[in-house]
Amino acid sequence: MSMSPTKMTPREHRAAFSIAGIYTLRMLGLFMILPVFALYAESLGEVTPVQIGLAIGIYGLTQAVLQIPFGMLSDRFGRKPIITIGLLIFAAGSAIAAMSTTIEGIIFGRAIQGAGAIAAALMALAADLTHEEHRAKAMAVIGITIGLSFVAAMVLGPLLSNWVGVPGIFWFTSILALAGIGVLYLIVPDPIHITMHRDTEPVPAQFKQVLTDTQLLRLDFGIMVLHMVLTASFVVLPLALRDTGFAPEQHWLLYLPVMVFAFAASIPFIIIAEVKQRMKQVFLYAIAILALCQFAFIEWHSNVWILGLLIWLFFSAFNLLEATLPSLIAKIAPVQSKGTAMGVYSSSQFIGAFIGGAGGGALYGLYGFNGVFLFCAVILLLWLSFAASMREPRYISTFLINVGDINTEQARQLETEISQVNGVAEVTVNEEDGVAYLKIDPKVTESDDLLKFSAVDPNVD
Repeated sequence: MSMSPTKMTPREHRAAFSIAGIYTLRMLGLFMILPVFALYAESLGEVTPVQIGLAIGIYGLTQAVLQIPFGMLSDRFGRKPIITIGLLIFAAGSAIAAMSTTIEGIIFGRAIQGAGAIAAALMALAADLTHEEHRAKAMAVIGITIGLSFVAAMVLGPLLSNWVGVPGIFWFTSILALAGIGVLYLIVPDPIHITMHRDTEPVPAQFKQVLTDTQLLRLDFGIMVLHMVLTASFVVLPLALRDTGFAPEQHWLLYLPVMVFAFAASIPFIIIAEVKQRMKQVFLYAIAILALCQFAFIEWHSNVWILGLLIWLFFSAFNLLEATLPSLIAKIAPVQSKGTAMGVYSSSQFIGAFIGGAGGGALYGLYGFNGVFLFCAVILLLWLSFAASMREPRYISTFLINVGDINTEQARQLETEISQVNGVAEVTVNEEDGVAYLKIDPKVTESDDLLKFSAVDPNVD
């Protein structure tokens, strides 16, 4: 038997793809400068490596601090108004960076960009606009789009830099944010009800449980290290490429095939991890490959052909880890605490970007390219040692059922009944939400056996 999920409604499709579009417009703006900024900074006069690193990574600090509060504000004041404010802040930060002729101004602009921290509010809006039974599919659409937008940003950054310069990229970023507001009001449906969603939003009462779970902390440390290494590496990799004699205006010719083939190379291993149930093994190999790439950068960063090959290998492993880490969070987190676990995870990611930028800049100033690469290699080996003691995850999926308005006694009775369905590994029915939160084995659980408990028809808009 296998899971045979019902189809998303047209309204849910429109919501998922339009919200994914807003994510794309914002992600492009954040990451297009990653492969070009270190080269541009040299034209700003007396600029220190620490300042270059801060300009690249400081958005992570403000985003880490503000993303959870923005999500909570959207519960109180509405999704679209808070998302609009966030996009306007992001656009303002981009404009400040575009107009700045000093590194200090660009650092300030990047910090303001990060302050438009709408990720949690966007996820909450997506949850408002989808039936519980379809939520995982909507989130998958958004997740895939985020991955593709990162790939696009790494290629578009060098291309746009050739045409309009880095200030032009920042202006383009500001325009993209304003376009996101247009998408929000012209395409994204209006939610009928705004409610708290434990599967997508943090619950303050659950922070202690999530922050004391050593299995989840391993993953939080992992995503922090992953983005620390990414940001630190791109303080120096564009400079290393240039120093090989590869002209900066041609860098996109390397990033285009590297990013496309890295994305393609990661897909078979994602399938092996999920379908063949080799998640931990694939996960550990990917971390090890990243560490080996950093050691190899030390030896071969002056050879453009080997450096290009290593960057491809780096991004192949990076993309694989970017895909498997959220999947591991979903598998390991208690079913009713998934939103809180993802909130802590996301904040850890942004903190990693900040530390990587500032730390990478400082190390480059003190020890050159090799200091950055050696630091990245060592921190990756530390992550590998922590990850090696991770428990083998259960190969289960999250499934939600809207059970309607019920009391505590009915909720406990439903838990008992649902737990007896073949393949249900965990179930919690929350009477306040009117939602049953399940973890199931999708290979053996039939959707009809679960949807009979639903209070609504998920195929009716």
